[in-house]
Amino acid sequence: MAREIALLTNPTSGKGKGARYRRAALPRLRDAGLVVRNLEGRNADEALDLAKASVADGVDALVVCGGDGLVHLATQALAGTGVPLGIIPAGTGNDVARYFDLPRKDPVAAADRVIGSRLRTIDLARSGSRHFVTVLAAGFDAIVNERANEMTWPRGQMRYNLATLVELRTFTPLPFKLDLDGTLLQRDAMLVAVGNGSSYGGGLRITEGAVLDDGLLDVVIINTMTKGKLIRTYPKLFSGTHRAVPEYEHHRVRSVTVAAPGVVSYADGERFGELPLTITCEPGALTVFA
Repeated sequence: MAREIALLTNPTSGKGKGARYRRAALPRLRDAGLVVRNLEGRNADEALDLAKASVADGVDALVVCGGDGLVHLATQALAGTGVPLGIIPAGTGNDVARYFDLPRKDPVAAADRVIGSRLRTIDLARSGSRHFVTVLAAGFDAIVNERANEMTWPRGQMRYNLATLVELRTFTPLPFKLDLDGTLLQRDAMLVAVGNGSSYGGGLRITEGAVLDDGLLDVVIINTMTKGKLIRTYPKLFSGTHRAVPEYEHHRVRSVTVAAPGVVSYADGERFGELPLTITCEPGALTVFA
């Protein structure tokens, strides 16, 4: 019997790449003998309902054509089910695709990874009933995300650049309280990041060294530094060399509670929830075509 998969697309991902990449990947998947349910939600809620219904119906895999936001949505339907996730990367950042070295500019090659069915089982981070794959941002980076989401102009990456400049003018270090597997810490810090994976924001390796299947979360604290030093440190995130700055602090834990006033956290690039939050590692919760 032919394998049946659900292909869920966000057509607006990557300024329209989602729709274009689906048109390239869909015939490749069908030519390989797969039965493909071609799905597209009118909004995030409908897309999640379609994903959950497909998993409940017993599809052999859920494949998403979009960015990290659509991966995040699919993860809510797949966590703990054993149904594999396939990714046709079509977003802006595509950090999850980076984790698995998936082709990010060739949707046909990405479809071939689904067809090849080479599986990898990874951990997920969980807070309440929600899961994330990459990194939870809690601090200056989350505040920038929140500001950018409130802006209607400009579009694309420039909106985040402008939001960064706006927030940097008035930002002061935040008083964080953390519970790291029972060890209590208090820090005035620029940000706290909780990583299941190693990067967010299109390759910013904030939790460099995080391993997807070690049963642990990587908690990075960037303690108080001047605004000028924060700007100078930012480019180092692309190489992971920010670990050399004295303000960097790194812990590996199974569970962490993060608290700070007035912060709405982001995970997988999506609005996740107001602090305080308790995040735990859920070992082996997701299977991915790698």
